[in-house]
Amino acid sequence: MSDKKVHAIILARGGSKGIKNKNLIVINKKPLIYWTIKSCLKTKNIKYVWVSSDKKKILSYAKKLGAKIIFRPKNLSSDTSTSESGWLHAIKKIQKKIKIQHVVALQATSPIRNKQDLSKAIKLYFKNKSDSIFSTRNYNKLFTWFNKKKLVPNYNIKIKRTRRQNQKKMIIENGSFYIFNSEKFIKNKKRLFGKINYYLQKKFESFEIDDYEDLYFLDLLMKGLPKNYM
Repeated sequence: MSDKKVHAIILARGGSKGIKNKNLIVINKKPLIYWTIKSCLKTKNIKYVWVSSDKKKILSYAKKLGAKIIFRPKNLSSDTSTSESGWLHAIKKIQKKIKIQHVVALQATSPIRNKQDLSKAIKLYFKNKSDSIFSTRNYNKLFTWFNKKKLVPNYNIKIKRTRRQNQKKMIIENGSFYIFNSEKFIKNKKRLFGKINYYLQKKFESFEIDDYEDLYFLDLLMKGLPKNYM
């Protein structure tokens, strides 16, 4: 029988091109990374919570909250470093100490999660015998444009405009979290592979920080959340 112990891995590098010290910036009276660490620690079917960072201040804070820590080298923490390289490094470090077979890989910059989201997604992962799962939200790409050398519509502007309600619903990865089999991840070196499933979140749960303007809106949004999100 497969080992169902799940490890959460949160990548939180110190540098950020858009926002300085982004993972420690205060949102709703707490450092940004607090919300993701706490959501993992409160999820019963997550056995271990790991934070990987190149910044000692982040690691020290994560350890105080109860997470295990992994020091990530600078060459895996640059603006061009991929999440895959960070997860791979973390998994190999964990493997030296503890058996790891299932991973929830979370993005601290998407901190809004219902208390049941991670638990339900993990249960879905095992129930459907998935190899990988991504969090998502509904998306409607109606009336989108490509901005190349000139504007190019992604729909036929010569015909009658289709009502939004008549469009087929699409889903888009929101980046909040991924779940995958660690052994198969090491082999594929991609976050999605094999039998892929998705876990649907609400639109506001998909809010992601990219710039300083986002910080203002996220702070307002989190202050207004019901108790089942805190």
